[in-house]
Amino acid sequence: MDSPAPVAPARKRLVDYRPPDWLVPEMALRFELDAERTLVHARMRVRRNGAHASALQLDGEELELLSLAVNGVVRPVNAAPEGLVLEIDGDEALIETVVAIRPAANSRLMGLYSSGGNLCTQCEAEGFRRITFFPDRPDVLSRYQVRLEADAARYPVLLANGNPGAAGALPDGRHFAEWDDPFPKPSYLFALVAGDLQALEDAFVTLSGRTVKLGIWVAAADVPRCRHAMESLKASMAFDEQVYGREYDLDVFNIVAVHDFNFGAMENKGLNIFNAKYVLADPDTATDWDYDAIAAIVAHEYFHNWSGNRVTCRDWFQLSLKEGFTVFRDQQFSAHIGSAAVKRIEGVRQLRASQFPEDEGPLAHAVRPESYAEISNFYTATVYDKGAELIRMMATRLGAAKFRAATDRYFADNDGTAATVEDFLAAMQSQGLESELFRRWYEQPGTPRVAVQATHADGRLELLIRQSNPKLPGAAPLPIPLRFALFAADGRKLLERDDLLLTDAETRLSIEGIAEAPILSLNRGFAAPILIEPAPRRDELLVLAAHEDDPFARYEAVQQLMLSALTASAAGGVAIGHDEVVEAARALLAKAGDDPAFVAETLLLPSEALIGDRMPIVDPEAIHAAREELRCSLLSALREPLWAAWRGCDAPEGQAPRAKGLRRLKGILLSLLLADDGAEATAAAFGQFSGAANMTDRMSALTALSHSQGAERDDALRLFAARYDLLPEVLDKWFLAQSSSTRPDTRAVVEALAQHPRFDARNPNRLRALVLGFAMNQTRFHDRDGAGYALLAGHVLTADRINPQSAARLVQPLARWRRLAEPWRPLMRAELERIAHTPGLSRDLTEVVTTSLS
Repeated sequence: MDSPAPVAPARKRLVDYRPPDWLVPEMALRFELDAERTLVHARMRVRRNGAHASALQLDGEELELLSLAVNGVVRPVNAAPEGLVLEIDGDEALIETVVAIRPAANSRLMGLYSSGGNLCTQCEAEGFRRITFFPDRPDVLSRYQVRLEADAARYPVLLANGNPGAAGALPDGRHFAEWDDPFPKPSYLFALVAGDLQALEDAFVTLSGRTVKLGIWVAAADVPRCRHAMESLKASMAFDEQVYGREYDLDVFNIVAVHDFNFGAMENKGLNIFNAKYVLADPDTATDWDYDAIAAIVAHEYFHNWSGNRVTCRDWFQLSLKEGFTVFRDQQFSAHIGSAAVKRIEGVRQLRASQFPEDEGPLAHAVRPESYAEISNFYTATVYDKGAELIRMMATRLGAAKFRAATDRYFADNDGTAATVEDFLAAMQSQGLESELFRRWYEQPGTPRVAVQATHADGRLELLIRQSNPKLPGAAPLPIPLRFALFAADGRKLLERDDLLLTDAETRLSIEGIAEAPILSLNRGFAAPILIEPAPRRDELLVLAAHEDDPFARYEAVQQLMLSALTASAAGGVAIGHDEVVEAARALLAKAGDDPAFVAETLLLPSEALIGDRMPIVDPEAIHAAREELRCSLLSALREPLWAAWRGCDAPEGQAPRAKGLRRLKGILLSLLLADDGAEATAAAFGQFSGAANMTDRMSALTALSHSQGAERDDALRLFAARYDLLPEVLDKWFLAQSSSTRPDTRAVVEALAQHPRFDARNPNRLRALVLGFAMNQTRFHDRDGAGYALLAGHVLTADRINPQSAARLVQPLARWRRLAEPWRPLMRAELERIAHTPGLSRDLTEVVTTSLS
């Protein structure tokens, strides 16, 4: 008998928010740390919030309550599975509890858990309730004092939030360390780490002259690979002072790297905990992309000290208040230390790859969602990346000086509080932003479409501009900043406008003095997260590709040429538009030495997933064939220029922007040269792999070879595994290279790798590299027998028993079943239904699956 389909879990709603009944001004914690059984002693002073008679509700999950006292009076220890409800006489009380928890058994990696012999925490969003009983919500801010006690040999380093206090020896080979955080914080920002760690130490002198002690804590052997992260931290601290006037406030700032982590990193006050892949780097083990990601994520977590910690979120519906704002800040930082044009291109590509599909699918939600069942499912591209685009639009609309004044106002008005999106918009409005209009962006899911109809006559250009949102027909129009320019057929720029704000469903614009019918370049700089309809003609795109002086618009013109050819070929099976793509690519190659990073990004063909997003129905086989055909056309027409450019890409070592651009271009050219899997290109790729002096060149060669049928592919994989077998964050690249391969045997390879001794389903990084890497492989995941879907579903069910957050993320590629053509659609839906009918699913997974099927 089939199991009944799961009932969608109950949802929390934004409109139901009410302030906490009880506040916790002070929290004292003492930990008797041990991997098998840790005792947590908590003393919290609570205060009734307002005139009411409600009981004190304390959240708690998987806690063994050993003792409970209220104002010194012992009470019975009978906690419910979800926490404690305490009737309190009076308006203040002292609550004392002792609980036991089991870090080594905590495979969810939420709360206190064991990783590589060390103990660490992850409390966002609702992990603190797995450590002790507490009103675990972000609008309860407490001042924490923490004492850690542990075996001195096993856990010689004891770290927590705030500033260090007393430390010393205890009987029986144990020791203690005390930490005091003077800044009230929500429970999700609590952190501790205990382990055998060593630090790369440094210092930073703030604007006011205070010296802050910096430490990055890792295994002893990894200390030399922390220098880039440390330099990124110091650069971030300086940037936040210079650009936002934000100075660091504690005496110490520590980062700890762990290999078992659900997220990229966590901004705990004064004690950031990082996924090791975003800390460890040297030229032999990290690509240029890794170096850039480390800089961006170190900056992101540091910037949270103000946009997230000093000013936190009132409730989890406001998550983008801290995450969207901080993503925008880290994007500014990355543009500051690198190429602003390239970083903008990379950011938009990421948005289109992850957020646009999310906005179009069943998991679409507003930047500030109206409801959720499991908050961990809303750490999404919409909340983070689209949220950042909303901040960018506001910053652009106000200009740098007014935006700085508005953020100063936001921090000043809300320091030490739990704020809302409305608080941020109020600060923006103080400098003239149309905040009531911009709030609509936070409330509406879906990607807006902007359709432009141009009519030219008698020296006048008439533009009829309509906006719509297919996800919300009839929704109130959004404020859309539309940057545009007009070009003549010979490439002359006729007009440029940066100040237009669309506020109505339909806007008419009349422009005098335009002598000839112009070519429109719309949404320059990607000023708004929208889709423009229709795309320019191919002849117009060639003009823009050659003459646009806005780097993003020039990149976009070439990408639109490629997409036009690819979608036409995938829809009709006939190569259309290849000549124009070849012409644009030839022009780029001729200027490859001028700006190799820009040329590299522009030459990169749109992914198969992006091609599918631009088509009404997705036929994975037709899309793959179209993309391969265009790759072969480029190779056939440009073989010699491609070889010449590849040979000219030797770059000096180091992280100088030009050197990184040359290495990036070298990898993309190598991929094009291998379009026909020819012997010369295969040999060149293996030569690049074998002779590489850095991981970027080595990995780009391995990735290119991973699709090859030649023996060089197997040799390269074997050599890579032997060299990096003991470095987990590097070996993830080896798993990913194989799971992403377009070879026909990829699914069988993935099944075999799941039995590999280095594969660990409990490790989120390894699971993402192998299984999610395969699910993102549009060619082999969509094998027409549906076996790829079954493979993913099996891993989802296994992951759900170990770590529900991993399972809920892993299942999401199955959510797009409606967009697939036959025979793929029913096969994908069947696997989603198989998951749905499996007894005992977690709330995390149930929410995603039921939403995807509804």
